[in-house]
Amino acid sequence: MRIKQHYPLFINGQYVESSNGEVFETINPATEEVIATVAKATKEDVDHAVEAARAAFESGKWPKMTAAKRGRLLNQIANLMRERFDDFVYAEVLNSGKTVDAAKGQILQAIEDFEFYAAAAITLQGDTNQVPNGFFNYTVKEPVGVCGQIIPWNYPLMMAAWKVAPALAAGCTVVLKPASYTPITAYMLAEICQEAGVPDGVVNVITGSGSEIGPYMIEHPGIDKVAFTGETETGKDIMRRASGTLKRVTLELGGKSPNIVFDDCDIEAAVNGSLYGIFYNTGQSCEARSRLFVHEAIYDEFMEKFLEKASRIRVGNPFEKGVHMGAVISRSHQQVIDSYVKLAVEEGGEVLYGGKIPEGEEFEKGYWYMPTVIGNVKNDMRVAQEEIFGPVVVVMKFRDEEEVIQQANETIFGLGSAVWTKDHGRAHRVASRIRAGIVMVNSPISAFPGTPFGGYKQSGFGRELALETLNLYTETKSVVSYIGSKPLNLFGI
Repeated sequence: MRIKQHYPLFINGQYVESSNGEVFETINPATEEVIATVAKATKEDVDHAVEAARAAFESGKWPKMTAAKRGRLLNQIANLMRERFDDFVYAEVLNSGKTVDAAKGQILQAIEDFEFYAAAAITLQGDTNQVPNGFFNYTVKEPVGVCGQIIPWNYPLMMAAWKVAPALAAGCTVVLKPASYTPITAYMLAEICQEAGVPDGVVNVITGSGSEIGPYMIEHPGIDKVAFTGETETGKDIMRRASGTLKRVTLELGGKSPNIVFDDCDIEAAVNGSLYGIFYNTGQSCEARSRLFVHEAIYDEFMEKFLEKASRIRVGNPFEKGVHMGAVISRSHQQVIDSYVKLAVEEGGEVLYGGKIPEGEEFEKGYWYMPTVIGNVKNDMRVAQEEIFGPVVVVMKFRDEEEVIQQANETIFGLGSAVWTKDHGRAHRVASRIRAGIVMVNSPISAFPGTPFGGYKQSGFGRELALETLNLYTETKSVVSYIGSKPLNLFGI
């Protein structure tokens, strides 16, 4: 498989070492083995990447290219990604610890994102507006400029595609910063963009400490827009820093998503979907349905089935067929997850399943955690209000629709949610009252290319993955033209 031993920075179409020569190691979370060394960017390197992106933008080679041609190049990117599908899957599993099946689905969506925005590029158009006689007004959509894009470690390539594809479709240039834990597929994507014919400087990749170069990127006067996916406190810091230059900002942040199971649901479907909704991607998903509300009339039956199936979730080698959950991203994150489980018990919760690192020789190396179910939880406990970002679900009973809607909304977050019921009137009535950007009805699947993804409240703002995303990467210019037959003399002199 095509994994390099070392990844320099990718700036202006070339691999270059960091200005001070420093590197860091990227690790396989399932084995703790070093995969490769990666260049650690400095502020000077950020300057060079921004200069390259600015020069590519100002030259007009990309923003002035016809939308149809940009679309063809995006399709070519998708084609090349399909050709190297297995390489992308291998690299993603190796670098993130996620299972092969999870990686396959995410790589496929990343490819489809480029195909979607290849078609969407030609939808960018302005309007004409009715104005007083003698005047003509039209609007045009123009790319916002240089975009700093900061992506997380939980969906490395997919999140890069969610940001890079619409930015390129709109005619913007990009400085992409992948997470230090998972940089490899971002470099692979940059190479493919170049091979597809995207001009040098349009896509640049820099790697390094988020706490060191992240703030510098956000405050950089040469960057016009910042798009970020990550945790909420970092999002707040980005808003503060971006305000100094009034950058456009898109934030897709944390969540504590409710999963509501009514007594008239298909219990088997609700159990299966609820398991997937929290334990997919080892629970490391911003929209993971981590608060499970079950109607009291079916609570015992539902939980018996849920716990039995949770006990059959296989944790282990992410490359092995039939494994459902791979490793978590790091030792420190493993410790955070475990600390929340211990906190739940201190607060009066009860571990119904899991709650520990799995036992066995295969788990002596790597960062693992069992699928964990916590009962006897109240909605005001910290484990019910704070994002754990791991394979931990808290379970609560409810009596009626009004009560559960109130509890579902009692959180600072508002990203995802799910409703399980056979009553479609109820499903859409509840969906209309949940304060969240995404509502899943009788399904655990939250997004496809073309469906808006984003949150309410402190889960951020702006929508990704949809046609409307292009508006986040464009400015609207209004042109007012006088076309009357007599010259204007408004002062009358």
